Amino acid sequence: MIDNIDQLDFSKLYTYADYLTWQFEERVELIKGRIFRMSPAPNLRHQSVSAILQGEIYIYLKGKSCRLFDAPFDVRLPLPKHKMKPDKIDTVVQPDLLVVCDLSKLDEQGCNGAPDLIVEILSPGNSKKEMKNKYELYESAGVQEYWVVDPIRAFIMRFNLNDAGKYQNSPPFTEDDVLTSEVLKGFELNVELLFKEL
Repeated sequence: MIDNIDQLDFSKLYTYADYLTWQFEERVELIKGRIFRMSPAPNLRHQSVSAILQGEIYIYLKGKSCRLFDAPFDVRLPLPKHKMKPDKIDTVVQPDLLVVCDLSKLDEQGCNGAPDLIVEILSPGNSKKEMKNKYELYESAGVQEYWVVDPIRAFIMRFNLNDAGKYQNSPPFTEDDVLTSEVLKGFELNVELLFKEL
């Protein structure tokens, strides 16, 4: 039994089946079989942005069939079908916020498949992972819309999958803008509201 993260070999590739056996408290993600330690507990700025976004999205979704979840919540992302090995999931992430509209993807362990929307809020030390590894991962997994929120520089990047399955980004949404969504039709957020108390 693995009850301490130091028992893991960080050069080895792991699967979701391995992940389920780990008994330590530290949060980790698996990206293509590789272990990534989660950042320390999010700071005040991160949590303030998360709370506001969560509240605004929750209000928008009231009475709709889509569901909103926040971390820690496991999202298992299988490889695209043409690259998938039978019964092998090697990617488990815990996005800051996510929206799932196909409720058949939900089970007791979390979400099995690509959410419709993922929101990642940058913290010191995790921007490389969010901007590169997760960008590529979410694009290949078919996450329709991906927001990267930068509380320090006060902007949001929104990426949407095009017909070729590649992300296209909008110009950054800053404090003078209203954030809209292609997935959450009719959702609007005054970006200044998100950052004004920081």
